[in-house]
Amino acid sequence: MTDTQWETYEVFHQTRRGDAHIHVGCVHAPDPQMALHLARDQFARRLRCSSIWVVPTRELTASDYQDESFFSQATDKSYRDPKTFGAPDKLDPHAS
Repeated sequence: MTDTQWETYEVFHQTRRGDAHIHVGCVHAPDPQMALHLARDQFARRLRCSSIWVVPTRELTASDYQDESFFSQATDKSYRDPKTFGAPDKLDPHAS
């Protein structure tokens, strides 16, 4: 980053206390405090807002679209699916 470019911050907005924060955009700012002020001016003036987070873009880590195996299941967990168990449709209450 050069002295003529401000850092980019990702902005997350919360509508009501207890709701999830949702990514709404980004701002350029010289420091986190200024990023908060700019994010408030940009994203909270028209929308109801109870909280704003700003995170330096350089701190985010994302999955790679090219790595299709990233989301594949590492192990077989079919035992968690109740359909895999052989149970009769009805139980005989008189069987012992």
